[in-house]
Amino acid sequence: MTNDTDILLIEDNPEDVEITLRAFQKHHVANRIHVVRDGEEALECLFSTGRYEKHSPCLNVRLILLDLKLPKIDGLEVLQRCKSDPRTKHIPIVVLT
Repeated sequence: MTNDTDILLIEDNPEDVEITLRAFQKHHVANRIHVVRDGEEALECLFSTGRYEKHSPCLNVRLILLDLKLPKIDGLEVLQRCKSDPRTKHIPIVVLT
């Protein structure tokens, strides 16, 4: 993966976020990684709504790492909405449990 490809990590557990980021760093992953903490924030980021209406760091996301157990909107709903929208259906999603 080239370093101009953004990764979106959707994870509510701070320890799991830290482990993931440390693993990327250890293996010299140079991609930009955006972290959001719940399903609502993930959808707002991906679709440039709500708090991300004026500027979304998710415009170049080419890989999503998705925890299924999320607050507000669960991971299955995020997955379903991403795969049913033409703007995001092509983005590979890796489900983390």
